[in-house]
Amino acid sequence: MNDSGVDYRPVDKDYFDKRGLRRYAGVASLWALGVGAVISGHYSGWNLGLLAGGWGGFALAAVIVAVMYLGLVFCIAEMGAALPHTGGAYSFARASMGPWGGFVTGLCENVEYVLTPAVAVSFLATYLAAVFETSPAWLPLYWVGGYAVFVGLNVWGVELSFKVTVVVTMGALACLALFWITALPVADFGRFALNIGAGPDGKPVELPGGGGPLLPFGLHGALAALPFAVWLFLAIEQLPLAAEESLDPRRDMPRGIIAALFTLFVSATLIVWLNASVAPGSFRLASSGEPLLDGFRATTGGTLAKVLALVACIGLVSSFHTILFAKGRQIYSLSRAGYFPRFLSITHSRHKTPHVALLAGSAVALAIMFVLWFAHGGSEGAEKSGATIQGMLLNMAVAGAMLSYLLQAVSFILLRLNRPGLSRPYRSPLGIAGAVVTLALALLTLAFQLMDPVFVSGVLGVGIWFAVGIAWFAAVGRHRLVLAPEEAFALDAEQSGPR
Repeated sequence: MNDSGVDYRPVDKDYFDKRGLRRYAGVASLWALGVGAVISGHYSGWNLGLLAGGWGGFALAAVIVAVMYLGLVFCIAEMGAALPHTGGAYSFARASMGPWGGFVTGLCENVEYVLTPAVAVSFLATYLAAVFETSPAWLPLYWVGGYAVFVGLNVWGVELSFKVTVVVTMGALACLALFWITALPVADFGRFALNIGAGPDGKPVELPGGGGPLLPFGLHGALAALPFAVWLFLAIEQLPLAAEESLDPRRDMPRGIIAALFTLFVSATLIVWLNASVAPGSFRLASSGEPLLDGFRATTGGTLAKVLALVACIGLVSSFHTILFAKGRQIYSLSRAGYFPRFLSITHSRHKTPHVALLAGSAVALAIMFVLWFAHGGSEGAEKSGATIQGMLLNMAVAGAMLSYLLQAVSFILLRLNRPGLSRPYRSPLGIAGAVVTLALALLTLAFQLMDPVFVSGVLGVGIWFAVGIAWFAAVGRHRLVLAPEEAFALDAEQSGPR
């Protein structure tokens, strides 16, 4: 046992042979992976924050969150190029804070990557149910079908995964662009976007004629909308998980993730402005499971809107598919190093994809979805159950992400201070100041999640997840670590001292 209270066990060559990955991705593939992972948040999810702050409050929250992600992405671009391992956030924290820091950071990210695909497939199910006019009681069938198809595609091979990612990401952006073009001539910002006011009891009310204030609930409302604004950018941080499948991660990772973020800045601005500026307006849009479909109904009419909404499912498919990719790699990396049970990191003998990790993570996500489904009435209250599940899953995923961002910002600061001589092919132009801003804004977002009485139970559920994971690592995992690439790098750094 070393000074960190962990033990490393020797493994033979066959161990890593059974856990091999294949390099394929270039800058374009990484850009598509970053945009594709996030883009479903521009189709559904973000709108749930409109009632919290009104349009102006939500827009202010989106700007604050954009600043947080700018700082985070520059940190990740630097660390991902310097530490090009599949571990991502766990790898950064392991190099800067030791095995316990690495495990806790990896656990935070694990919550995010297990639950974010669940949110995406739940919104996909809502869209499909609206398009095909099926009963809300059928939603679980769409969930299971979505996982079956896209886990299969991810298992089939990294080349296919990235090719599908590029195609569906381009399709998702094209669909959004079509909406922006059709919405511009009919947009009425004052009437529709500003149709939320504060009632005598302080709760949101609809203003049929619009013309409401930008900040009907003041600054507090804007801050309360922060967790929902995160959905406009959540999961872009997954790119470093593709490091060992990238052709040149030291060069391509920073380029891919920064280009993806600026693409998302443009898309987020247009969707928040235009989707709220057409019928039915911000008030009703805030409770919609398919806001883009509502927008198309206003700009193109009912029948054509259904056709376009079916096309719009590409955006939800894009995020679902790409975050499944990230989930498989994230579980794989923690398992390969022994933090999670080792069998989870075995890769497919032919396709060299982490099929066991994909299947296990998807089974956990579906189990959580069904527990929430039955806990909130199941098929008897299917429509209400679906909306509640989406909100709870979204908040759980955001809570995991915020904790991960906190720890990644700390990792960046510690690496800058303690490892000044580390080879950094790319350096963040914001430096430590950018990491500090990211840390502060992530803390602020998490604090306002805990103040939400509706979704605080989801955040507490994340706490239970952490408790179980930490108990496993303390009792079993820390005694069974393996010198995977992330571990070997960190131990070499510890032995050689600052450089």
